[in-house]
Amino acid sequence: MDVITPMGALELALAMRRGELSSERVTAAFLDRIALRNPQLGALVSTWPARARRRARAFDRQRAAGRAPAGIFAGVPSAIKDTDASRGSRLRMGSRACHGLLTPFDGAVARRVRAGGFNLIGKSATSEFALMPVTETDIHPPCRNPADPAFSAGGSSGGAAAAVADRLLPVAHGSDAAGSIRIPASFCGLFGLKPSRGLLPNFYPWLDRGGLCVVNCLARSVEDSAAFLDALRGHGYAPDAPGPTTLLAAARKAPPRLRIRYCQSSPAAETHPAVAAAVEETAARLRALGHALEAMAPLALAVDDFLPVWQHLSATIPLPPGARVQACTAALRGAGARLAAAHARQLQQRLAHRVLGWLGAADLWLTPTVGPLPPRVGAHLHGRECDGDAQVRAVAPLAAFTAPFNVTGQPAASLPLARFDSGLPIGIQLAARPGADGLLLSVCRQLQQQQPFEVGAGGC
Repeated sequence: MDVITPMGALELALAMRRGELSSERVTAAFLDRIALRNPQLGALVSTWPARARRRARAFDRQRAAGRAPAGIFAGVPSAIKDTDASRGSRLRMGSRACHGLLTPFDGAVARRVRAGGFNLIGKSATSEFALMPVTETDIHPPCRNPADPAFSAGGSSGGAAAAVADRLLPVAHGSDAAGSIRIPASFCGLFGLKPSRGLLPNFYPWLDRGGLCVVNCLARSVEDSAAFLDALRGHGYAPDAPGPTTLLAAARKAPPRLRIRYCQSSPAAETHPAVAAAVEETAARLRALGHALEAMAPLALAVDDFLPVWQHLSATIPLPPGARVQACTAALRGAGARLAAAHARQLQQRLAHRVLGWLGAADLWLTPTVGPLPPRVGAHLHGRECDGDAQVRAVAPLAAFTAPFNVTGQPAASLPLARFDSGLPIGIQLAARPGADGLLLSVCRQLQQQQPFEVGAGGC
């Protein structure tokens, strides 16, 4: 376990292709780690050990017979966020409203993850309906930060982040509609990329007509994230192909000299001095790499500018009459129900125009991922009897730097480039123009090569 679980997803896949490791041995190592650590972290809400071991043996039999299993990640363990259907498992979405919902089929995301060769071994924890930036629900224990379990792992992909940070998995699926990949990546010391709108299909068209939500993963390296995204797109890596035919190949290409604008603050959230200092340090590193850096003023947006868009999205989630939900969910849905769909779309379009005007002419933009310290578990969500609107407003500043790029549809990534004095990770966000995912990945990899990420819990 101590040899296998620190390895990255691509590293494991290569070792299995070379015959240095078996799928069964790899799967067993991660299942052992899950049994040891998941009770303390609450990262995975269900696991399927017998099913995972059977699937691993099938991968090994294919290789022994000389038939290479399909998918670049063939035999690598992973998990699906519990917002998406996976055959033969329960779909809880972090809510009592979905109690007992058994899905006999794979959803669109699970199908693509399996096609990439992953051996799915469980489902990761999420906030209720993926609406909150902390993963604390009424149906399972809160998801805790491996760097310090007193603090949140973030949300809504908090379970995926905690699992990858603590080596329960090498990589794990997540989704992001206002920061739900990047916020947990920041809290847990991981790399998390939100891809451009349109790079993948809209997997939730009945719910998210504005295209806020996109899908990728929580990872320990830029290359693992790029390859995971290639798998979701249905592309495999071809080592001998000319040019950057995949995002993984684009990530491995040295970037040109770029114009980068940066800021450290937002009127929607306080920025901790250590976070502001980390942004300045990253700007200095990018200058040393040959890029042109220019400071810019903060984005003049408040929480109330984006909140109606989020409230409307929450109100479109179909629920049975009388469904029991958390106070924060009820508050969001109640306010959203009073907004017409056309008005919500107009708000999103006006917000996108304001954000793009603020960004100005540049190739990349550098900000904090999250301004404040990660919150302590239980600091803001205390149960149904509490004021749900107050709960929402207490955690909304966590998305002050991430949500604008969901509105515009631009690619944005959180990089684990610093830590607080306490040891908790600090994420730094880089964003690019719409469609420039490959360029963004190449700069992120350039930073990782210059100074390897101190990923996860710092040796936990």
